[in-house]
Amino acid sequence: MTWGWTGVRATWSTPEAADSMRLMREAGVTWTAVAFGALQATAQSTEIDVDAQPTVTDDEVRWAIREAKSLGMKVCLKPVVNVADGTWRAFIGFFDQAVPGEPSWAEWFASYTRFLLRYAAIAEAEGCELFCIGCEMVQADGREAEWRALIEELRAVYSGPITYNCDKYQEDRLSWWDAVDVISSSGYYPTGTWTEHLDRIGGVVERAGKPFFFMEAGCPSREGSPARPNDWTLEGAPSERAQADYYREMFVACEQREWMRGFMLWDWPAVLYSPDEAASNDDYCVFAKEAEAVVREHYLRRRPDPPA
Repeated sequence: MTWGWTGVRATWSTPEAADSMRLMREAGVTWTAVAFGALQATAQSTEIDVDAQPTVTDDEVRWAIREAKSLGMKVCLKPVVNVADGTWRAFIGFFDQAVPGEPSWAEWFASYTRFLLRYAAIAEAEGCELFCIGCEMVQADGREAEWRALIEELRAVYSGPITYNCDKYQEDRLSWWDAVDVISSSGYYPTGTWTEHLDRIGGVVERAGKPFFFMEAGCPSREGSPARPNDWTLEGAPSERAQADYYREMFVACEQREWMRGFMLWDWPAVLYSPDEAASNDDYCVFAKEAEAVVREHYLRRRPDPPA
């Protein structure tokens, strides 16, 4: 389960956050992605402001890792870059060839490398079992040389396994899966389409010879969301049943694939709504909803092997 997104300063390292993580563990979760975001101003900016609000502090990151481990969970640290003006990070991009006076991929990757090295050092010091080096960076995915250079620098700091969270539909488009230890993606696939997409992903896994899991997967508890599970803005009435049915379908489809190693479901916030608010909450979190029982039953029955 992904915990803590988006990583708002002063919402971690609190009694409420500790309760949130404990309740997540009670749902059968054995691995958590501690996820948070730092901001760059626009999709064409080249500086990532790690220390500015609302990004959580390094001490808060360390607290979350230690809290998860104290509850018996393994941890994937997942630092993510977001765009302050609301543009999805998949659109971060620059000219293919550098132009004098214009922002460039070289400048951006230099800043992004500093960003990740900072948290790779924390992941190493705190004994994180996995480190995620990016999330849904679709425009950046094609910069193979830069990613390989970045990974080489990270391995000098972090000794554990590394994964990259590509976006849905992109699993068979990356050319540098051999550089990471674990393949992962965002599995927000529409209801009724799991077979075709798992067939496609299975080919990638076989060719790469790497473990695979869904670094993100899930569905809002909202009418219509199973057909567009990646769309958190979709209008519809709250529906616990729609979310639960989506999870059942996803779990049944995925457990038939021997290469499938698990999920980091999306998501579980640091500040939870109360149980009596669950029926009216139409977001991704499954706490106190019908889908939580589906997740717990699946996780406690399967006890999947770790992804690395």
